[in-house]
Amino acid sequence: MTDAVTALPIDEGMLRFYKELSMHSPPESASWPLPEQRAAWDGVCRMFRAPRPERLMVEDLDVDGIHVRVYRPPGESPKPGVIYFHGGGWVVGSCETHDDICAELADQADCVVVMVDYRLAPENPHPAQLEDSLKVIDWMRSSGRALGIDPSHIVGAGDSAGGQMTVGLALALRDQGLPQLRGMVLIYPVLGADTETPSYIRNANAPCLTRDEMIFYLESFLGPRGGRNWTDPRAVPNIASNLSGLPPAFITVAAHDPLCDDGIIFHDKMKAAGRESILRAEPALAHSYMRARHVSAPSMAGFNAIVQATRHLAHEGCLPE
Repeated sequence: MTDAVTALPIDEGMLRFYKELSMHSPPESASWPLPEQRAAWDGVCRMFRAPRPERLMVEDLDVDGIHVRVYRPPGESPKPGVIYFHGGGWVVGSCETHDDICAELADQADCVVVMVDYRLAPENPHPAQLEDSLKVIDWMRSSGRALGIDPSHIVGAGDSAGGQMTVGLALALRDQGLPQLRGMVLIYPVLGADTETPSYIRNANAPCLTRDEMIFYLESFLGPRGGRNWTDPRAVPNIASNLSGLPPAFITVAAHDPLCDDGIIFHDKMKAAGRESILRAEPALAHSYMRARHVSAPSMAGFNAIVQATRHLAHEGCLPE
C-alpha cells in the first residue's frame, strides 16, 4: 500500500475560514431534527458561497422526481458533461451547499455540470442514491444534446459521500453493460467502511469532519451493521474484488482527514487492477477544503488540480500528466 501521507501543519487560511463558518453553525444543531439541520446547513453555505461566474447559464430541472441543477458555460456546444454528487455524508447537503463549487467547476473546466439533489439518508438508505444517479445519467445521455451535452463525454465527480456515489455508479454501469463514464474525479472521497484505519485514528477529532461524525453517516447510509449494504461494493467500493472496466480516476486526499486512507486504498487497488489512477495528496489540508479555496492558497491549488483533471478527462479522455 502507498505510504501514509506525511502531514504538514494545517493551513491557517483554511482553518480560519472554517472557524468563521462554524460560528454560524452552532454545536447544538447536531441534535436538531434532520430537516432543521439540513435547512440550517443550506443557509450557512449560502451565506459563505462565492458569486457564480456571470457568464454561466444555470437552471433547476426535474428528472423523474429528482431535482438537478444544470450549469452551462457559453460557447459552442455540445460540450462534455459532468454528473456531480455533493458531499454531506449522504445525510445533509443539496444543490445549495455546493452551488458555487459546481459553478466554478463548469466555468473553468468548460463542461456542462449537472448536480444531483439525490435522496438523503437515513430516510433513504442505499441503494436509493444509486437508483437516483442511474436515472440522471440515463437522462443526461438521452436528453444531453438538448442540454448542450455530448452524451458520449460524461465524467462522474463528487466530494466525500459524492466520491462513493461516483464509483458506485461506475460499478453499476459496468455490471449492467451500460456505457461507462469517461472518468472519475474523487474529491476526499469516502470509499470504505473501516473506521479503524490509521487516518481515522490519527484524525479522529480533525476540523471539518470527525471519526464519530463519519460513523454516524456510514450507519445512516448503510443501515444496521452486519446488514447486506455493508458488503455491497457499490456502497463500499474499497471492498470490491473486481475493478475491471472502471474508467480512469483522479483522487485527491487531505492529510488532516479521517478519510485520507480511503482514497489511498482505492488508488492502490486501481493500480493493482491495471486501471489508470492518479493520487494527489494535500499535506496541509483537511476534509472539505474546496470551500476555503478563496481564502487559502493550498486549497485553491487543490481546487485548480481538480478542475484540470476534470477538464482533461472530459475533453481529452485522459488524466493530466
